[in-house]
Amino acid sequence: MTTDPLDRLRSLRRYAPEVPALLAELAAGADPFGALQSAGRILTRLEPAHGAAPHDEDRVTVTISGSGTLDGLAASLTAEFARHGLQLDATTGDFGAWERDLLDTGSALYAPTTALSLCVLDSSILFDPLPLPWTVADAASAADDLLARLDSLAARHGDHASGLLVLNTLPLLHTHTHQLVDLRARAELGALWREFNAGVLRLALRHPRTQVVDLDPLVAAGGPVRDARLATYAKARLGAELLARYAREVGHLARALRGRTRKVLVLDADQTLWDGVLGDVGPEGIAAAGTIRGEAFGGFQRVVRQLAAQGVLLAVCSKNDPEPLLAVLREHPDMVLREPDFVRVQASWGPKDAGLREIADRLNLGTDSLVLADDSAFERGQVTGALPAVAVVPLDDEPALHAERLLADGWFDVPELTDTDLRRAAQYRSEGDRQRLREGAQSYEEYLAQLGVVVELGPLRTDQLARAAQLAQRTNQFNLTTRRMSAPEVREYADAPGGLVLTVGARDKFGDSGLVGAVFVRRDPTTGWHIENALLSCRVFGRGIEQALFAALLEAAREAGAPAVYGRFRPSARNGRVRELYPTLGFEATDGTGMAEGTDGTTTVFRHPLLVLPEVPAHITLRGTI
Repeated sequence: MTTDPLDRLRSLRRYAPEVPALLAELAAGADPFGALQSAGRILTRLEPAHGAAPHDEDRVTVTISGSGTLDGLAASLTAEFARHGLQLDATTGDFGAWERDLLDTGSALYAPTTALSLCVLDSSILFDPLPLPWTVADAASAADDLLARLDSLAARHGDHASGLLVLNTLPLLHTHTHQLVDLRARAELGALWREFNAGVLRLALRHPRTQVVDLDPLVAAGGPVRDARLATYAKARLGAELLARYAREVGHLARALRGRTRKVLVLDADQTLWDGVLGDVGPEGIAAAGTIRGEAFGGFQRVVRQLAAQGVLLAVCSKNDPEPLLAVLREHPDMVLREPDFVRVQASWGPKDAGLREIADRLNLGTDSLVLADDSAFERGQVTGALPAVAVVPLDDEPALHAERLLADGWFDVPELTDTDLRRAAQYRSEGDRQRLREGAQSYEEYLAQLGVVVELGPLRTDQLARAAQLAQRTNQFNLTTRRMSAPEVREYADAPGGLVLTVGARDKFGDSGLVGAVFVRRDPTTGWHIENALLSCRVFGRGIEQALFAALLEAAREAGAPAVYGRFRPSARNGRVRELYPTLGFEATDGTGMAEGTDGTTTVFRHPLLVLPEVPAHITLRGTI
């Protein structure tokens, strides 16, 4: 059997479970972008697994337009999306028609199913219209005009579209700057170009439905901006590798929009956090400072610490004895990362997949929330085989490359950082206190009574908008319909006639968990209240919070005179634990008129007649109003 990943992909007739692993192998290879583009072409020819259609949450509809030829971009996008379990459904517009399509609200860019509208631009849109000969003043005027047009188009898209518009900064070419022989003028052109690109980046700050991919870091990472011959004869003004790197960034964006952002970075210890093998050389023989290689490991720890400061949870999973490893984290002078930086330190001599399972279980997360960074090819292969949902970062014996490899796939990218993100590590560390309380209690009921849970309910506030959108994008297990919503969509829902976004906060004797849930309700004076989605963070599962919030919501509906409350459940690959939620609260499935096509066959609509309501659990203190 061939061991070449591309050959193995070519041998497949239909999509198989091994495809993500093969793509991961290609992504870690010597020519990742070229190989993934080839893989993308192969994937477009594969039949679905066993003839099954993908889940709605796995399909991402994308439109592709731009100012030049974009051959190969769709193939690269196909492979990058597939690496994250997503299927690309792409529509490519006419050559050079990006502005026309943005002006036409009837175009595919504005279709309600379009999640991402990619407008891939290059510097020709600014330089081609210039007079001949041109001056820096001409370029400055053209840049101001183009930025104003992009601003207007982004505003138009934001007013009429439900998806995201993706723009990009424009690379400045040597063939443009060096047409100016006046070095002062050349410097002036470089300065105005950077100011223009800064203005493009700020479009994402002004328009919530716009994202901007900065091409400068992608150009700096490697590969020419373009091939001059292809640019001239085929109008392919951005090179194949640059477009492939762009496709990777778009894949990260699509992953975030579909709730696939990872939460936990799990690190090996030996040859990952420090130079040396602790069990062989002892603490005095390892280094993360003071030597050439040690400094590289220390730099890697600093990058990890930066990620942790933004809400990424850290854990260690190492084949070591626990006490020596903990002693290093507590006492070794080289360490940037210390024991309190980690929510879990798992050290044992058992299989690494077992350690990862324990970390996920302790944090009440699925293994699809984990990213493992490990220098051992054997350990990585063992984890990939046993836990394919775990993302694996392939490190090796060159620590200078550790940070680059960790950051290459943007596993922890989010549309917007929230206060909850910044407090996440402290919130998870308090889980140890809860665990000890639970272990000391005589029963689970006694544990809950001692926990002192307080639930705060209320309509969405402006300062809660980003977190409510984050819950809609990232919550998977307690997500009744898996509808993903951006911040503008959450705001529009709350502002619509009859719309209610009910937020759920929680705290207990060990700390404030912040905003942990949201319920989306449409209130119809004739038919009743319709719960169109409900979300709850996995951090607070098992505390009765869901029963408390639904009890309060049903009571509020009855007091408002609603004839009934309806709730929707659409099954997904990951929300099976809430399949029976509505029946346990007194809802009954409706007849055929309440059914609609959904991901796995049907979306079930349940009805509560508001006669006998569930009670708020005795151990919960409920506050706030609906």
